[in-house]
Amino acid sequence: MAVSISSTAASVVPVDRGGVGPLLRAWRERRRLSQLELALRAGSSARHLSFVETGRSRPSEEMVLRLAEHLDVPVRERNALLLAAGYAPRYPKTPLADPALDALRDGMERLIAGYEPYPALVVDATYTVVAVNQGVAMLLAGVPESLLTPAPNAMRLTLHPQGLAPRIRNLREWRGHLLAQMERQIALHRSDALRELYEEVAAYPVPARAAEEETAGPVAYFALPMRIEHEGRVLSFVSSIATFNTPMDVTVAELAVEMFLPADPETAKYLLSQAG
Repeated sequence: MAVSISSTAASVVPVDRGGVGPLLRAWRERRRLSQLELALRAGSSARHLSFVETGRSRPSEEMVLRLAEHLDVPVRERNALLLAAGYAPRYPKTPLADPALDALRDGMERLIAGYEPYPALVVDATYTVVAVNQGVAMLLAGVPESLLTPAPNAMRLTLHPQGLAPRIRNLREWRGHLLAQMERQIALHRSDALRELYEEVAAYPVPARAAEEETAGPVAYFALPMRIEHEGRVLSFVSSIATFNTPMDVTVAELAVEMFLPADPETAKYLLSQAG
């Protein structure tokens, strides 16, 4: 099995020069919590939290981390909160190729290899592909080299007119699902790179044949499938995304393993026959 692992690109954690208060208030409002609700969860008082948000009081490092935990702030953004409050970042961003992550890389390789012949891949926060298994390689057969190098991007590979898009039989549905997924990620992460990627792929022209897409037919799917042509047949997959629990490193926090499960017996039978 050929698995490609690449290091995630370094990026600077943005710092809000207005201080930590406005950042905390923005996260609280995004989570739709009142000052009292958040204060009770964090073991503080609404008065103290109000002082923090308005800049009248500087929170301790422990308080910043506690509030971030109860607000479910992503690890990268917790570093931004700490910097805005005048503290050093707590969470490192280790390059994926670093020897310190050898066990992680080995585990991911074993995980997606063990999932074969079904497709599985690993992506980072901007959907750059860092590992694939043979199931994915099979689906990418025929995709031009320009989309595969130097660092393939899962969204470009799927939605680009020269990528998988012309072969996806329910492209409008699947495209809508992927764009909505990216919108949720943009709302969670303050990432210029992710927003630029979204604007790029959302602007790709939809192949004319998508206007006459084939419907799923009589089969009752348990989740929205991706129905894709492969060597004269249509394969159907539903996807599942897994992330790491309680990550202590930005790189690890932003990795996601996506696995494609056959959505019907015919797809499963075909993939198993190819593995033989």
